[in-house]
Amino acid sequence: MIRDHRMTMTVEQAAAALGVSRGTAYEAVRTGQLPTIRIGRRVLVPIEGLETLLKTTTAKATDCP
Repeated sequence: MIRDHRMTMTVEQAAAALGVSRGTAYEAVRTGQLPTIRIGRRVLVPIEGLETLLKTTTAKATDCP
């Protein structure tokens, strides 16, 4: 589990947690692959949304023959 006391993380923190580059994470934001919320000019990744994304992606990957 990624959680501590916060409900969101920056795109850079999400990139590090996922093991991808900052550019890849921002591309995922742009294409809608990475769940985000905007507060003013800040783009934040909801930790719960990221965990859900990982669970569903992992489940789909294990369902493949």
